[in-house]
Amino acid sequence: MEAAILSICYLIGSVTFIVGLKMLSHPETARRGNLVSAAGMGIAIAGTLFLYRSEGRHLHNYGWIAGALAIGAIAGTSAARKVKMTAMPQLVSLFNGMGGLCAALISVVEFNRLSNPDPLSLPVASLSAAAVSQGSYSSLHVLIILAGLVIGSVSFAGSMIAFGKLNGGIKDHAFPGQHVANLVVLAAILLLGVFLVRGNVTAPALLFYGTLILSMAYGILFVLPIGGADMPVVISLLNSFTGVATACGGFLYNNPVMLTGGILVGSAGAILTTLMCKAMNRSLKNVLIGSFGSKAASAAGIPGKQGTYKEVGINDAAMVLGYAHKVMIVPGYGLAVAQAQHVCHELEKLLSEKGVVVKYAIHPVAGRMPGHMNVLLAEANVSYDELLETDPANAEFPTTDVVLVLGANDVVNPAAEMDPASPIYGMPILEVGKAKMVIVNKRSMRPGYAGIDNDLFFQPNTSMLFGDAKDVLQQLIAGIKAL
Repeated sequence: MEAAILSICYLIGSVTFIVGLKMLSHPETARRGNLVSAAGMGIAIAGTLFLYRSEGRHLHNYGWIAGALAIGAIAGTSAARKVKMTAMPQLVSLFNGMGGLCAALISVVEFNRLSNPDPLSLPVASLSAAAVSQGSYSSLHVLIILAGLVIGSVSFAGSMIAFGKLNGGIKDHAFPGQHVANLVVLAAILLLGVFLVRGNVTAPALLFYGTLILSMAYGILFVLPIGGADMPVVISLLNSFTGVATACGGFLYNNPVMLTGGILVGSAGAILTTLMCKAMNRSLKNVLIGSFGSKAASAAGIPGKQGTYKEVGINDAAMVLGYAHKVMIVPGYGLAVAQAQHVCHELEKLLSEKGVVVKYAIHPVAGRMPGHMNVLLAEANVSYDELLETDPANAEFPTTDVVLVLGANDVVNPAAEMDPASPIYGMPILEVGKAKMVIVNKRSMRPGYAGIDNDLFFQPNTSMLFGDAKDVLQQLIAGIKAL
């Protein structure tokens, strides 16, 4: 009876993951999707704690389990509530890294169980029949353990480096022969894995923990040289890695909830990575070998040619916006830093009341992680129908009177189309320069996250409006109301 109820709990958990993921595809249902998935996870966890039975015995050590759940729940809730929207990518990297570490630790525990079988411990549900006998391992069992170890370790180490880079504590770093070193480490990991899977090795523990260390090293070497502007792709790729590592744990424990969740995260992350690579005009092969976005690969990049820029005052900008027929708003990281999404929505509503057609142009990698701007604007209740992706937005710019760029830089840089020596050359951009007038709001003329100048700022139809995005937008609203 308990087994049947547990199966139902796992089925409910798996179904809610799928339904929740579907609901996440639209801002109006995203919040409910999170709650649905969380409820399913809660049911699956409760079922495992109180209904799971192996060889006639339930789980034990409930004190340790309850303590771990309490600590994790308090730490996670506190971090999620206190994090600023600008720091959301760092939090995502941190949480993702913890998932990878968990998957790697599962592999460590299961390898130790294979090496030193304890008759009193609960056996692995699906693979315990392939028992260990004097160091002779089941190839399938070891393969799954190693897959979880390697992928989870790479995800953890890479995510921690990504966290440090996004937080500003770790700088981009590449050394001569970086690509070769990455490939050598990867080859060594595969070679040790082959020895372990084949079995009958002299020191399996040494090879196993050597694989763990090399996997951690590869995760660090893989992410360390990657340029800041390319981090959205890396985050989505590492997220996919964590999902695959979790699925390996699901295979080990014959747990459909872990398996379903891991497959969903892994496949969704892989699809998102492909989309991000397309948006950045990068090769997934280069991502995997670690040359992706590295300074070594972009050393030939030439900053945009400096020129003379012109400024526009608040009153003039308000007049241009207030009497325009169509306005396009391009949000960027500067908008997130200033927490100006709500004021931006106020400006949009004010212009709409005056008969101005207002739309948003959203680049896939604007900000610091995939969908950063979408989440930001959804928080301010901006209508999803007003958000245009790159291609539809580019079709609108030639008929747009004014484009208001709020803190975006690299995603509107013409060097991506015009300068073959630029490190962002080939990246699809928002072609804001085709509009009649462009107003760029920035704090200063400093380069963006890619570290290169922007020729857009010196074009004849571009005017700079310096200042904090929130303050500037509030002044614009006051100026438009006074017209």
